Amino acid sequence: MKQHQSPPAQQSLEALASELAALTPSLGPVRLIGIDGHAGSGKSTFAARLAGALGGAPVLHLDDVATHQELFGWPERLRAQVLEPLAAGRAAHWAPYDWVERRFGPERVLEPSAVLLVEGVGAGRRVLRPHLARLLWMELPRVTSWGRGRNRDGRELSDFWDGWERAELAHFSDDPSRPFADTLVRQSGTGYEWTCGTAGAPGTTASVTEGDELPRA
Repeated sequence: MKQHQSPPAQQSLEALASELAALTPSLGPVRLIGIDGHAGSGKSTFAARLAGALGGAPVLHLDDVATHQELFGWPERLRAQVLEPLAAGRAAHWAPYDWVERRFGPERVLEPSAVLLVEGVGAGRRVLRPHLARLLWMELPRVTSWGRGRNRDGRELSDFWDGWERAELAHFSDDPSRPFADTLVRQSGTGYEWTCGTAGAPGTTASVTEGDELPRA
């Protein structure tokens, strides 16, 4: 009787998860992992897959922290509501923003965990980097990412995207994340490939094949 073996792609994703879980805690007892990239680059989809490989690690979406008025002006709120409590080993109490109602919703509780994924544009910004155990960057060109995002959201959000593109361009011009990324993640026709190494230097390349469709980034 043949022994069952997991597909190599699954082993690769689990290997990345194991590597992240073995890092030294960076925020109190928490290993904070940033997943950054241009809007539409696939951050939330990859974060969901990685969270599953980590046994259900929590994911904090920066879209829930930003607002219409503060697309990138959320660091102080994130620090007070999330970073400081977790650094002290306490549960974080925060309220996600409702983009339809244009107000903050009911409070949520985020307990300290071994690994916490924070995904979104700006996850690798300078005020967050000192708290990160690892920074991953979704390696997809800006124009391609934005095109994907626009196609996903439809023409009714065209005006929002016009403003977003200007804001994102200004943000990364002043505070780039990619030069500081430890891991570059690329999406291919069969899944994901990533290169590990300080600031994207040559390192170990692995891949994972996409399975069931997950929520889009």
